[in-house]
Amino acid sequence: MAGTGSAGRGPADAESASSGSAESRSGGPGPADTGPAGLGAPAAAAPDLGASGIGAAPEFSVPDFSVPEFSVPDIQAADGGAAVGAAAPGVPRVRARREPWRAVFFGLVAVAILAGAAWAVLGSSLLVVRHVEVTGGDTVPAASIREAAAIRRDTPMARLDASAVARRVEQITLVASASVHRSWPDTVVISVRYRVAALAVADGTQFQLVDVDGVTLRQVTHRPAGMPVLTGPPAVLRGSPAVHAAVTVLGQLPANVRRRVRSVAATPGGDVTLRLTRGVTVVWGGTGQATQKAAELTVLMRTHSRYYDVSDPATAVTQG
Repeated sequence: MAGTGSAGRGPADAESASSGSAESRSGGPGPADTGPAGLGAPAAAAPDLGASGIGAAPEFSVPDFSVPEFSVPDIQAADGGAAVGAAAPGVPRVRARREPWRAVFFGLVAVAILAGAAWAVLGSSLLVVRHVEVTGGDTVPAASIREAAAIRRDTPMARLDASAVARRVEQITLVASASVHRSWPDTVVISVRYRVAALAVADGTQFQLVDVDGVTLRQVTHRPAGMPVLTGPPAVLRGSPAVHAAVTVLGQLPANVRRRVRSVAATPGGDVTLRLTRGVTVVWGGTGQATQKAAELTVLMRTHSRYYDVSDPATAVTQG
């Protein structure tokens, strides 16, 4: 009975079914597209206003308020690493844009700090010389040392030429050496080492008192007690090797022997001979092997001889 449903339809029904199928394939209104009365009449098609432009709704465009994106130029690193200026994953590009400005800001702050420090040290009145102290003794009055130093007050501490000041102080005859250092914030300290007279050199009716460098410190009419006399002095005392050797040997002697020395003779080559009390003579030789010579002389003097030669401590000689 499967064919009974088709056979029972009339020609009109067949035509209607055929028309419905065509409309379904073409996308037109189907059985549900009926008129308002629901009587099966097809609804009127909406006019195509877009084609003619008549009655078409006006188009409004919404302005684009998005912030334009500015990117730092990507510069490939020399070692093939990440490009300079490329934002790291997950980091907003606006942070990358702000980094150069932050570096510039801190750079300017650093420059300002350095400029202020330089001004405070070199140009301001905050760190200038206000006091000059002299240490090392009072052989020369401190006022004379300050005068020779010639340090101007209110000189910036950083601009002080300490070496030049020391050289000026060392021009004083009694000064062996001088050192200058700064004591911040406003004091300069001059440390002085004075020359010490070690030998008396006969000069007519007077004596010149000289130090290890042969510098004459002063002249006196009487030889100071306990100061040896240099016999047969060189023509030029200052810088003389003979004077230097004589004073050096005096410092190498045992204390009990040093107190007995009355005169010293020294050759240009530096060989030294000492004259002690009670007519005792000691041939010391050069300034080398001082420890061995002093030890040998101490032992030999127990013999109470009047002549000792320790110039070669390995073969020391005594006579008398």
